[in-house]
Amino acid sequence: MSGDHGHGDSQVNCGSKGSDTHKHKDKHKDKEHRHKDHKKDKEREKFKHSNSEHKEHSEKKHRDKDKEKLKHSDSSSDKHREKHKEKRREEKIKSSHIDKPKKEKENGYVRDISPAAIKSEPEEGNGFYPSPQYNKTKQEYNDEEFEYKPKKVKTEHDKKAKKRKHEYEEDDEDEDIKPKKKTKDKKTTEGKKAKKEEEEKWKWWEEERYTDGSKWRFLEHKGPVFAPPYEPLPDKVKFYYDGKPMKLNAPAEEVATFFAKMLDHEYTTKDIFRKNFFKDWRKEMTSEEKSKISDLNKCKFSEMSEYFKAQSEARKQMSKQEKQKIKEENERILQEYGFCIMDNHKERIGNFRIEPPGLFRGRGDHPKMGMLKRRIRPEDIIINCSKDSKHPKPPPGTKWKEVRHDNKVTWLVSWTENIQGSIKYIMLNPSSRIKGEKDWQKYETARRLKKCVDRLRNQYRDDWKSKEMRIRQRAVALYFIDKLALRAGNEKEEGETADTVGCCSLRVEHIKLYPKMDDQEYVVEFDFLGKDSIRYYNKIPVEKRVFKNLQLFLENKQPEDDLFDRLNTSILNKHLQELMDGLTAKVFRTYNASITLQQQLKELTSPDDSIPAKILSYNRANRAVAILCNHQRAPPKTFEKSMQNLQTKIDEKQNQLSAARKQLKAAKSDHKASHDDKSKKAVEVKRKAVQRIEEQLMKLQVQATDREENKQIALGTSKLNYLDPRISVAWCKKFSIPIEKIYNKTQREKFAWAIDMAEKDYEF
Repeated sequence: MSGDHGHGDSQVNCGSKGSDTHKHKDKHKDKEHRHKDHKKDKEREKFKHSNSEHKEHSEKKHRDKDKEKLKHSDSSSDKHREKHKEKRREEKIKSSHIDKPKKEKENGYVRDISPAAIKSEPEEGNGFYPSPQYNKTKQEYNDEEFEYKPKKVKTEHDKKAKKRKHEYEEDDEDEDIKPKKKTKDKKTTEGKKAKKEEEEKWKWWEEERYTDGSKWRFLEHKGPVFAPPYEPLPDKVKFYYDGKPMKLNAPAEEVATFFAKMLDHEYTTKDIFRKNFFKDWRKEMTSEEKSKISDLNKCKFSEMSEYFKAQSEARKQMSKQEKQKIKEENERILQEYGFCIMDNHKERIGNFRIEPPGLFRGRGDHPKMGMLKRRIRPEDIIINCSKDSKHPKPPPGTKWKEVRHDNKVTWLVSWTENIQGSIKYIMLNPSSRIKGEKDWQKYETARRLKKCVDRLRNQYRDDWKSKEMRIRQRAVALYFIDKLALRAGNEKEEGETADTVGCCSLRVEHIKLYPKMDDQEYVVEFDFLGKDSIRYYNKIPVEKRVFKNLQLFLENKQPEDDLFDRLNTSILNKHLQELMDGLTAKVFRTYNASITLQQQLKELTSPDDSIPAKILSYNRANRAVAILCNHQRAPPKTFEKSMQNLQTKIDEKQNQLSAARKQLKAAKSDHKASHDDKSKKAVEVKRKAVQRIEEQLMKLQVQATDREENKQIALGTSKLNYLDPRISVAWCKKFSIPIEKIYNKTQREKFAWAIDMAEKDYEF
């Protein structure tokens, strides 16, 4: 009963006190006292300093309420009691229905925002800056905020589980068909869970972005997880030098194990790898060890190698319980270190583990391969977090190199590695707001290029005729970046990295000119090592003026001379910025990749195709982009075996199809003879079986074609880094293809913004 209603009662009954009140006063005295005491307790909790007038008013109000109640007859009282009981039953049922989704919400919330993080959130005005979305839903969370505590969640979960079990047991006694209902309830719950998780997902792309250059307002995390300390080898595992066993000190032994683990690898046979390893290994030896160990060829690591192979095999043979224990420990570490709180939202961290020490491998013939990657310690680590956050604590007895509070950068942890002196970072997961915003901005910049690309192309064509050599070189380089999607290439110190080049750093030896080749005029042959030492080989016909300019650039030059000797990456990038704000060689690459995918999808997709055939068309469109961007890979080691297995499945399916067709033929003969409903039904069943097997066979054949075509092409790189995901999402929506067929779970999380905002008519 509401307070207003109570006041109304007191006004109605204030003038007259009926004899009924005195008659039943004793009967309801206990009830009145109980009601009054309960109310007083509540009043004391809420208002510790309330005055006596307020108390009297409250008492009078409840007396008047009771008087009004007693005016009803006994029968109406019974009805009221029955009604009240009914209402309570309804509330109980309602709460049990509410509990399920609520539980799902709790579980979703616990998974998305760790209890520890919620518990340690500062008070309002202490550094958290709520986003507009958060403000909208804050009131909704307040009602349940205590249920997010770990203990409470656990208790509630247990109670609800028992309650549900009890309810199902009761239901089973009442009706035989209840188990079916239980399954239905489970499906409904799962549906609600998925829906609830979808609702709770932070749609940051619907909010306003920071315009002051800051990346966050509040950042709190636990810091990195360091590599475990070195565990010395058992005494039975020995290292031999010149045929004699030799005990090494712990630092030297640890470095020796790095080499032993790679003993079967091709790297350990390379001279530069062995030379660099031995040089760094000697730095870890004692003076006595240095005097004895002077030749790597006399070192025998085979016992160490066999020990690590046995360890690896033992891990594979672990029991299910042991594996589960490790999994649980990894999950615990993930929950503690794998998430941060950024602007009131829980965000997943990309890689929170510091790389363990080991031997540097590098790509291709890297001059520093074999060098020792040193162990990273807390004293090497720079932490970045909010001033008003709970700062990460270094391991006991250590301290951080520095703690910064720079909200203009997106990294959480940084350190400098010792091989090339490059800075390494711990950053957020690709599904985070910061990474998503960066992706979105990248594709929007590429879309801006689409609007002015014709103007830029006309300009560089005009520049081919310039009187200045530097402008001609810049224009030809830009043509290659646009037409061939070449990377710009960076200046590098000799001997520091592998001999890889980009467009601006091409040398004379990397191209050959053919006035005529294979019925084509003005052909340029490219052959060089690009990023990650991947070979770029291409023969491409070019425009006559480009060909003539290249002949001019090659005049009086040696093979090792620069092709574009009046151009470098800085000059090119400065020119690109003048042409369009934010324009780089990578924007050209992104634009050409995305526009190629869109054009190829339009050309290759037929609305009448089956879903597997449409997916094959998508992969072919993706492959055209990967070829353009030179995204190659070596065929997987298991390729031949997996293709054999797939062929075996195809052969089995063809046998099944032959058998099914024979059965259909026999069923048709039976129906022709008998003409009854039973035989007619049998024909339909057999026909459907044939159709199903035909679909399965076609799916396997498409899969085999797809695998063979993609044997040496890496589709993932372009799909994740160069293709506007909205093109793929729009294609899926237009042709009713499940998005799961194109993007896996991790990729769907990364591109949640695109999945939400792109409609089927989206154009890049």
